[in-house]
Amino acid sequence: MNKNSTFLIRKGAQEDVPALLDLIKELALYEMAPQEVTISLDELLEDGFGQNPIYGLFVAEQKGEIVGIALYYEKYSTWQGRCIFLEDIIVTESKRGMGIGHALFQAVIGVAKAQNAARMEWQVLDWNQPAINFYKKYNAGLDSEWINGKLTRKQIQEFNQK
Repeated sequence: MNKNSTFLIRKGAQEDVPALLDLIKELALYEMAPQEVTISLDELLEDGFGQNPIYGLFVAEQKGEIVGIALYYEKYSTWQGRCIFLEDIIVTESKRGMGIGHALFQAVIGVAKAQNAARMEWQVLDWNQPAINFYKKYNAGLDSEWINGKLTRKQIQEFNQK
């Protein structure tokens, strides 16, 4: 638990999931893709706090209100072993610039360090200059060499193996 004079960073709990979903929707609006948020509250609860949790969560709390989150999970590199993937850091727009993102990022680095992870990874949109500048403060490698690939839920469900 990290305590700042104006906010608190702590592990997320089940009761934080509605605020998590609200922040996810806020990020989607910022990234001009609100229609892409299809996850439900029930899915977030099960996936983070069910019998087999698949993500970890830190929250930033200020005066009893969730104002930021960091969602991460473990992944595996065939070349290097255990890694941590930071899916998102989201700080509500009115609270940016207060060091909340920095504290959330450090919390996830702490998880990677405790697990002796080979690396910590994340993605950032190429047009999101504030986020790029944030990560550059850490002397982070921002890789332009790799291309991200994906299949959507619809593509996966419609896939016919031949």
